[in-house]
Amino acid sequence: MIAVVRETATPEQLDQFVRWIEDRGFKTNVSQGDNETIVGIIGDTTRIDPFLLESMDIVDRVQRVTEPYKLANRKFHPEDTVIDCGHGVLVGGGHFQVMAGPCSVEGDNLRAIARAARDAGATILRGGAYKPRTSPYTSQGMGARGLDLLMEVGAELDMPVVSEVMDPRDVGLFLEKGVDVLQVGARNAQNFPLLREVGRAGRPVLLKRGMSETIDELLMGAEYVMSEGNPNVMLCERGIRTFETRTRNTFDVNAVPVLHHLTHLPVIADPSHSTGYTRYVRPAAYAATAAGADGLEIEVHDCPSRAWSDGAQALTPAQFEDAMRRIALIREAVTAPLEVA
Repeated sequence: MIAVVRETATPEQLDQFVRWIEDRGFKTNVSQGDNETIVGIIGDTTRIDPFLLESMDIVDRVQRVTEPYKLANRKFHPEDTVIDCGHGVLVGGGHFQVMAGPCSVEGDNLRAIARAARDAGATILRGGAYKPRTSPYTSQGMGARGLDLLMEVGAELDMPVVSEVMDPRDVGLFLEKGVDVLQVGARNAQNFPLLREVGRAGRPVLLKRGMSETIDELLMGAEYVMSEGNPNVMLCERGIRTFETRTRNTFDVNAVPVLHHLTHLPVIADPSHSTGYTRYVRPAAYAATAAGADGLEIEVHDCPSRAWSDGAQALTPAQFEDAMRRIALIREAVTAPLEVA
């Protein structure tokens, strides 16, 4: 349930109203936008009479919210959320960013890859230190040493770092190392203990859509994180598993505008995992940008044929530079105000 507060309400009246709600056992979420203030009421709202609320001088109107996700719901928070990823990098609300780097951190070549990505326009360094692999016999990542390398290079280049955490027991290590954005991968999209733990961590979270998740299930995953007090969640469309076998996954470009309609959280697209092949990454990136994504996550490697993982979908630095030029043009086209003759 949401209560829209009258424009004439004072801060003191708003505080009293919120306390009145919370004293009755409900949680509240206050969203103050440019045009109106909304108080989200979370809990078993069948126990509260909407007519009683509407009779209060402070309340303009009351609306029930039927969707199970409340904190992530745009009805609770009409304004776009803007997330500070560190180093002055903002995502959402018109702030578009590109996360780039190798699938797996492999060693000192990370510096050259990261520098090339930054020089081409990337603003966030991505890299995997812990890798969820289908086979237990393939590379599982460098572990803690990989995190150290990421943080060293991120500091040198003044870039925030995003890396995937797979185990709730490792969240403390990621915080200790200073990782700026905690990524929850597709295989852990419904690992609810992990979602709760990254929620308690308080750092920005990049939550990827599960391989066979619906959009509503993705939003419920975000709700787990946010219910622990962490509002800084970015949703990532990375392709879903369908009957199609020509690409690694099926890129659901529809999800970008649908998510923007349903939630205030930033939406990131991952064209690398969506397609699985270098030749398709750039077209998918362009489509996501045109659809209104708040950012992209793209795999870049200096020698894809020697990459420890996912070399088949990595762009070379030269390909990435070309892609960034075209992405900038698309962004200009879709964000520029139209002149009415």
